[in-house]
Amino acid sequence: DAESRVMEVLWQRAPQSSEDIVAALLEPTGWHEKTIRTLLNRLLRKGAVSAQKDGRRFLYSPVLEREAWQRQESRSLLDRVFGGRVAPLLTHFSQHETLSAKEAAELRKLLDAIEKKAR
Repeated sequence: DAESRVMEVLWQRAPQSSEDIVAALLEPTGWHEKTIRTLLNRLLRKGAVSAQKDGRRFLYSPVLEREAWQRQESRSLLDRVFGGRVAPLLTHFSQHETLSAKEAAELRKLLDAIEKKAR
């Protein structure tokens, strides 16, 4: 979630300096400046953001688009928490969360489409 917050700042406007990113996240998150810079460096090492030298500072931009980021993070969650399987994830949510009628209908529609595609 923390890395996603940094990515969100960059998706809204890029490129940005680390000072701009820190300023955007400091108050709403309550994080320390060092925490934000650590998250930014972690994203840089992962290849999710790029840094371009601009004088004495670096300007950061997202490398991944939001959809690619969501796909990557979703896969990571499935692998880490549910052994890479979707069924246990859905079972968990069905047992611990309340779905609205609309959400249940959307899931049924999705399952129907998956079954149709598998045939």
